Amino acid sequence: MSLSDYTKAYKLGKKDYQSRLLHGLPPTLEVLDDIIPKKGTYSEVPLGLVQIPIDQIVGTKTGGRSNAFAANFMPILRETSEFAQKWARLSTSHENEGIREPITAYEYMNKFYVLEGNKRVSVMKYFDVVSVPGVVTRIVPKRTEDKENKIYFEFLDFYELTQINYIWFSEEGSFKKLLEAVGKDMQTVWTDDERLEFSSIYRRFMAEYKAQEKDKLSVTVGDAFLAFVKLYGYEDILRMTTKELKELVSKSWEEFSLLEEDEEVELKMDPSNEKKSLLNMLLPFGISSLKVAFIYEKTPGSSAWTYAHELGRLHLEQTFPEEVSTVCYDNATVDNVEDYIDEAIADGCNIVFTTTPSFVQASVKAAIANPDVRILNCSVNTSHRYIRTYYARMHEAKFLMGAIAGAMAENSRLAYIADYPIYGSIANINAFALGAKMINPRAEVYLEWKAKKEGDIMENIRRNQVSCISGKDMVIPEEASRFFGIYHLEGDCIRNLAMPIWHWGKFYEQMIRTIMDGTWKYDDDPSSKKAINYWWGMSAGVIDVICSQNLPIGTKRLVDLLRDTISTGKFNPFSGILYSQEGIVQDDPGKSLSPEEIVTMDWLAENVIGSIPKEDELKEQSKPVISQQGIDK
Repeated sequence: MSLSDYTKAYKLGKKDYQSRLLHGLPPTLEVLDDIIPKKGTYSEVPLGLVQIPIDQIVGTKTGGRSNAFAANFMPILRETSEFAQKWARLSTSHENEGIREPITAYEYMNKFYVLEGNKRVSVMKYFDVVSVPGVVTRIVPKRTEDKENKIYFEFLDFYELTQINYIWFSEEGSFKKLLEAVGKDMQTVWTDDERLEFSSIYRRFMAEYKAQEKDKLSVTVGDAFLAFVKLYGYEDILRMTTKELKELVSKSWEEFSLLEEDEEVELKMDPSNEKKSLLNMLLPFGISSLKVAFIYEKTPGSSAWTYAHELGRLHLEQTFPEEVSTVCYDNATVDNVEDYIDEAIADGCNIVFTTTPSFVQASVKAAIANPDVRILNCSVNTSHRYIRTYYARMHEAKFLMGAIAGAMAENSRLAYIADYPIYGSIANINAFALGAKMINPRAEVYLEWKAKKEGDIMENIRRNQVSCISGKDMVIPEEASRFFGIYHLEGDCIRNLAMPIWHWGKFYEQMIRTIMDGTWKYDDDPSSKKAINYWWGMSAGVIDVICSQNLPIGTKRLVDLLRDTISTGKFNPFSGILYSQEGIVQDDPGKSLSPEEIVTMDWLAENVIGSIPKEDELKEQSKPVISQQGIDK
């Protein structure tokens, strides 16, 4: 009999028992009968024989066995007791031939409580066994609005397809995201081979994750695994060696720690004004000049978005002719952008700007692999610690554009043509609608989406008898079209009234200055785990509106007045009482929405005619952007 093992287990039990007492916690096993809902408020479902993850066995069904064990399932009865003799015999049996007899247990909220077999569980926990066979009865509570309850019912749907019970998440929607990340849907039942493959890689990840000598995190292993899979890709992880997996888990630790934050993104609303010393006026150590790479999804000639960033790159070269050199790579895709970033770094670029949200995953992977290179991605509300992200408060300009449209529409009917239902775009739509309503209380905004599979936008606009339209923000060099900005449409005649400006040159100039003068580091608070997103607007000069000569002088003066009040912070487009299509959003006339509330906006203003499209309504080519930045409805 292995009494020596019992002595060791007894010491572990007493240590845990005393520690929990000191911290005011129950020192013995949790009892299911004490926490189970009242009869009639739950149902019982027999699961039969299943493998129970040993870590998820947290207590006993009834109170009678609870006091023999500490909360960690280690024994706390003395070595001279009959209990100790039985435990020791089980220990010897496990070492010689293994314990194969199933336990009997209840599962409640994906935690397990032992009805019969407590000593077997104790022995197997002592020997760090991964799982134990058990005949399980599941207790299913009624659905509620409680977060933990919602996650549990998402787990039940996941379990129905996979029969996997060893992964858990702390946030709603994560089980669905995991299925998507591994290339599965919510209808297909997994095969035995798929379950074994998933189990293998998850267990390997869990072992490396738990082996890290870093601060323990409060997030679940499942949370960290999902973040890891989304970053590196499920198929690539399957092919990793143990050494490669270990290195990447270690390097990705800050990504995991970011999951602990309630608000993962810290929005920097304006350029830093930190005072600089003479030493900080010099370039960083060993850098005589900066080489900056710009990676574009399309070409400047075929894309207004890329053209705007290309103008920013040229502005940078003109502003710093001696200190900064730039290089651009166009026609990048989600599939090859990693190669472009690697090429830029191999060419000596120490700063890389990736200019579309769909490139964020590749940007993070490159930043982890190249910690000395500063990599920034053009996206908003993207939570990654290894890169910084940037965007502009275009909703400020859209508010002015709405005011212009409201003043110029003869029949109070306006149209807004939007690209993708992503973070920031909803705020642009609503700001436009609010600006129009401020000038014309009867203004209605008919919303059209370029990313939708079906529908003729111009036909819809004509059918709705709209003559004043907000189209794409900028002209495309290779197109002779005048369908941009705010334009008045009368038959085939187009009159351009105003256009918003993304002045990326101003942003890039100020960002490079923060690197050159040393204030870059001031943005990164070592006590914070939040990701950094630069979200600058009119006050920083990165957003503006250009008015056409077709605009009446009085309307131009109104635009100048609104621009000044927004730039100086005297007015917020999302201030005062606000109504959505569903009802009141903000009822305090003296309050304004916070930057975080504006960024994550997922509602439409009451005077918007239309809706936010669902993912299955969108064109296939929009999916890379939607997967990174899509509004979660």
